Amino acid sequence: MKSNKLYLILLYLSLSAACKAHEAIDLSGRWSVKLNGTSSSIELPGTTDEACLGTPNKLAPKLEKPQILHLTRNYSFIGIAEYTRDIDIPREMAHKPLRITLERVLWKSKVSIDHRPIAGEETSLTTPHVHVLPQGLPKGKHTLTLHIDNTCQHDISFNFFAHAYTNETQVMWNGVLGKMTLEAIPTTDITEVKAYPDIHTGNVTAAITIENHGAKRTRQTIGFHINGKPVEKVKVTLEPGTNKLSHTIGIPHPKLWDEFNPHLYKLSLTTGESHREVTFGMREIKADSLLSVNGRKIFLRGTLECCVFPLTGTPPLEKAGWEKVFGTAREWGLNHLRFHSWCPPEAAFAVADSLGFYLQVELPVWSLKIGDDDSVKTFLKEEFDRISACYGNHPSLCLMSVGNELQHDFDWLNRMVAYMKKNDPRRIYTTTSFTFQNEHGRHPDPQDDFFVTQWTDHGWVRGQGVFDTEAPAFDRDYATAMKDIRKPLISHEIGQYCVYPAISEIGKYTGTLNPLNFKAIKADLESKGLIGSADRFTQASGQFAAKLYKEEIERALKTKGFSGFQLLGLQDFPGQGTAIVGLVDAFWDSKGIIPSEEFRQFNAPVVPLARFAKAVYSTQESFQAGIHIANYYRESLKNAPIVWKLCDGNRIIRQGRIETGDIPQGEVTEIGKVDIPLTEVKRACKLKFEVALSGTPWHNSWDIWAFPPIGNLEYGDVIVTADPDTARQALGEGHKVLLSPSPKVINGLESKFLPVFWSPVHFPKQACGMGILCDPTHPALAEFPTDNHSDWQWWRLTKNAVTMNLDSIPQSHTLVSVIDNFANNRRLGYIIEGKSGKGKLVVSSIDLLSPSTGMEGKQLLQSLINYMKGKNFIPKGEITSKDVNRLIGNNVARPHTSATSIYE
Repeated sequence: MKSNKLYLILLYLSLSAACKAHEAIDLSGRWSVKLNGTSSSIELPGTTDEACLGTPNKLAPKLEKPQILHLTRNYSFIGIAEYTRDIDIPREMAHKPLRITLERVLWKSKVSIDHRPIAGEETSLTTPHVHVLPQGLPKGKHTLTLHIDNTCQHDISFNFFAHAYTNETQVMWNGVLGKMTLEAIPTTDITEVKAYPDIHTGNVTAAITIENHGAKRTRQTIGFHINGKPVEKVKVTLEPGTNKLSHTIGIPHPKLWDEFNPHLYKLSLTTGESHREVTFGMREIKADSLLSVNGRKIFLRGTLECCVFPLTGTPPLEKAGWEKVFGTAREWGLNHLRFHSWCPPEAAFAVADSLGFYLQVELPVWSLKIGDDDSVKTFLKEEFDRISACYGNHPSLCLMSVGNELQHDFDWLNRMVAYMKKNDPRRIYTTTSFTFQNEHGRHPDPQDDFFVTQWTDHGWVRGQGVFDTEAPAFDRDYATAMKDIRKPLISHEIGQYCVYPAISEIGKYTGTLNPLNFKAIKADLESKGLIGSADRFTQASGQFAAKLYKEEIERALKTKGFSGFQLLGLQDFPGQGTAIVGLVDAFWDSKGIIPSEEFRQFNAPVVPLARFAKAVYSTQESFQAGIHIANYYRESLKNAPIVWKLCDGNRIIRQGRIETGDIPQGEVTEIGKVDIPLTEVKRACKLKFEVALSGTPWHNSWDIWAFPPIGNLEYGDVIVTADPDTARQALGEGHKVLLSPSPKVINGLESKFLPVFWSPVHFPKQACGMGILCDPTHPALAEFPTDNHSDWQWWRLTKNAVTMNLDSIPQSHTLVSVIDNFANNRRLGYIIEGKSGKGKLVVSSIDLLSPSTGMEGKQLLQSLINYMKGKNFIPKGEITSKDVNRLIGNNVARPHTSATSIYE
């Protein structure tokens, strides 16, 4: 008898479980789809791009617009697509209210049942589309149709650049992504739970919304669980319709959430047949003069995430895709991502929560006329409410901006931020991530909790504005620019140093996007005989960019009161004119330019810093440096002495140790100074200064260059001149000639130290180069210390130079090249050689005969002269008299660009 009872109980439980399993229907699978009257089939979740539906691409790879602007969709569809399939409503779901949830849709969705539309539409770009059938459906088969409209519904974007709706990175896809479900709605339905943690009391307050779909008041019990363990049961009375409740739960000895200890809690609520679970962390972020999390000062080491997913053109809805993003970011030392003009899906927040990342999310807007359109204002307000409801519990959602580089109505922006703060105080807010609107972009607005900018009333806070105009100095910071700033300042989109596109990357594009831009660059290089140099272009320009990123980051870290930076970017951005600015590619894979562990030397919770005056020294000088520690670790550092050394290759010139007391958390602390005479350095060389905290993983290093004094140069049988007539005569007599004219008379292009900013297509009003390329082992450079790429010892040389266009001197051999931008791919250079008439010629467009190039110029000149005097001077190329005539003009006028010229 007992066994029969047990059997009946087990049967009942299994039938109950089966019934509950039928309360939801998974809508993923094969659907029919109609586009512009043409029917086909498609797998959902998915997109028409993935199904190869829509208008096929007919563009060929060419260095012209639109191909060079961004990756190209293989198939493009913008319009209304109708997706249809049959569904079978089981008896258990019949006539119950139903809810259809589509996790991510681009712009607008409507639903029809049995070819009859149900009321309402959804227009969110960032949160699930939810459609409700209040009366439910009869048992049996029905036809379900989704009407997805991916045409622009609101004017949210300048040139369709906002990453929530664009073809620059994410594409304007049509379809459904993520979870697709049809579920029965229980009579009492927990629709929303917002968790408000209080780290000071150890409590979490749950703000609960319950819909009572019954006609009468009902008495219910809500069961609360923390991490699966029951903690409380609370009886409540629910009126028909919407019920707003609040309940506070104590968590004994709570563990706090931050980047070092990303501890998570799961809060579960159950009442009747309704169950809802949310993840939260015991976390408090505050913005006083600095940012703090749980009372500990933080420094944001961030990069932008611009919805760059080049295999699909859509963001991943599964954790695995985001584990690649955040895992790589963590590997490179980051603790912060800014989602530029879009909000990611649930999976991104879940992964960020688990790894302790601080996220900045933005409403989907990048507008120069914000506040003009009432429908846009309503949409953005509603979109904020949806983001708060869907993702607001995630502790990783720490910062929020209304949008990117917004302009126009700042009164409305301030009111919008006030609304956001009032309705969800769990994070901090700002009106815009920088603005070019002068009366606002240089100082915080009244409602800003934090301030994202590239400059202030007192100057730049990123290297773009100073690295090309100020001689290299490593004792600088942004203290002057920070004057009068009373809110936490985060530097906006620092870097943007263009790296030559990696042609070898083309084979990785196996999905919905065609890299016609990369293919066009490859074809152009092939037609000009330069394809063999493509990898060297990438590596040399990338190494140069890495050097600049290092100084960008360290200058920010050296600044007391600075709250962080947002790189643009660690990852390539294949849109907006093909902006290849990353040290990892669009797939978040390393380009092999710099190891991630080397990048972490200067991008970590603790970074040793050195303040020294310049990059280039005479060996009669001393190298003087102040050693500082930026400590944004979880605690103060105790008993961690500093060890340092100055090396010439493997030879240690001098080394030492500095004992330290406590190195406080959240501070930039001066530890001590070194003063190292360079008199024992006997040759021109690159030296390395290394600093480490003994017994820790934290260390850093810097290169400097030392040059022995040079008296009068011995030219020997080499004619050295700035005068082309003297050069022609000497060449006619069979002499060896080094011609270094004044830059004023050279027909050429503007020379700058910094590489192309962002993209030569997006910003065409800038100098052309992307750094030098040379062979350091060539005898012409034997006495001038250099790698194959630009570095700080080239600053004064390139600033006193003209870039020669060598397409007009095709037979010359280049000793020091300039990497041209990928939109032109010209042969450019600073130093060339070749036979010339009866003689041999070296031409330098660097002004080597002027004191303006300093000891670096004299050292390079000596290296060239000694090469020309020796037996190895057998020029490979040819430079004719006509070539020299084409090169030399008379007071040549050429454009001069500044850091802000790109915006003009």
